Amino acid sequence: MALRKELGLFAISGVIGFVVDAGVVQLLVREFALNPYGARVISFLAAATTTWAFNRRYTFSGRSNGSKRRQLLRYLIAMACGFALNYGAYAMCLALWPLVHEWPAIGVAVGSAAGAVVNFLSSKYWIFRDAADAVTPRRARS
Repeated sequence: MALRKELGLFAISGVIGFVVDAGVVQLLVREFALNPYGARVISFLAAATTTWAFNRRYTFSGRSNGSKRRQLLRYLIAMACGFALNYGAYAMCLALWPLVHEWPAIGVAVGSAAGAVVNFLSSKYWIFRDAADAVTPRRARS
């Protein structure tokens, strides 16, 4: 049951992150004429910070121990792995479909789906790991 709740809240976080990511990239490309590749890096950082705050507060609330700054840094590093998949799918959409240059949020949606699994697993088992979940070293056998 706890896993189902975490997945549900993580999905809500993902939707919020998608809205931030797609909104920022769309704004930067359409209104400020930024390059869609560079704009995506900025939008990713905004979305990752937003989802970290949501996941710390709601999804993994009982596991949010330690320094916020260090946890955010680890979160951004972990999300960078998911972002590699995410950005690759986004770049592929830009390369294959001219429409995505005008509407980059389409590419963001495809990319978000690609990185979601990596992001959940790294959040659950590394970033917001409960002290009880940590692997304890085995005693040497006699």
